[in-house]
Amino acid sequence: MMRDERVFAYGATAGLIGDLILADPRRGHPVAAFGRAAGAVERALWRDHRGWGALYTAVCAGGATAAAALAARAVRNRDAASVALTAATVWAVVGGTSLGREARAVGAALDAGDLQAARERLPHLCGRDPQALDGPGVARAVVESVAENTSDAVVGALVWGALGGVPGLVAFRAVNTLDAMVGHRSPRHRRFGWASARLDDVAGAPGARLTAALAVVAGGDPRGAVRAWRADAHRHPSPNAGPVEAAFAGALGVRLGGTLSYGGRVEHRPVLNGPGRAVEVADIERAVRLSRRVGGLALAVCAGGRLLYGAWKRRGA
Repeated sequence: MMRDERVFAYGATAGLIGDLILADPRRGHPVAAFGRAAGAVERALWRDHRGWGALYTAVCAGGATAAAALAARAVRNRDAASVALTAATVWAVVGGTSLGREARAVGAALDAGDLQAARERLPHLCGRDPQALDGPGVARAVVESVAENTSDAVVGALVWGALGGVPGLVAFRAVNTLDAMVGHRSPRHRRFGWASARLDDVAGAPGARLTAALAVVAGGDPRGAVRAWRADAHRHPSPNAGPVEAAFAGALGVRLGGTLSYGGRVEHRPVLNGPGRAVEVADIERAVRLSRRVGGLALAVCAGGRLLYGAWKRRGA
């Protein structure tokens, strides 16, 4: 029978290849189905109270993880089925190809001088108010979203897959999806979404640090990436987006952060990589390529680390 570490390595590689070829389906995506189910649970459980929000998080994330664990258990003695389940799960929870496509679509609209089209496409990437942004503001928002989502949509999932197999993959994506749904500080979700937001901070921490480290390795300016990471990451309001966006900013030589608007609420975020230049449209493509390189390196690190750990355990047994 194939060892678990080989199942993950083969399955994760196949899953990322599947994402590269197929991307996300327009209809019937498993994550979208989870989101609809979580929305139904929210309507049933919502109270303006942290305790009810914690229950909601436990029901949704715990239920998805339990279902994944049962599926993995059902095929654990069949190598081909185990690899196929891992591959299908990795394909379902990562979104690197769709991230790149959406970013390039906004970049193409900006390059064509169609700011309105770029504004209309931006919500596919992030929740900012696009009408408040000019062309450079849209480009900066895209680069920041590519950086953050490289961690959320690719690297973080691979890290938890290496640690926990199929249940780890599903648990990470469930928690990340719940944070996107209720983790923001709107009046409705300030208390109810607190547990989802805090759990996402914990779950996202390993992937965010690995993403930042790989951006240093894969970017064009390793010293600049390290300098920006060390100097500016802690100033970002998000403990996970800060290291990733700062490292990307330094690697690309651009300046991120500043004033932005979410849901009518204006935020003044600190500047990341202050010595860098303003973001240009061409930097969107550079950010997408950096994201792709980081994703490939993350697969090598996570799969290789899992294989090495398995070999070390067997040697010590």
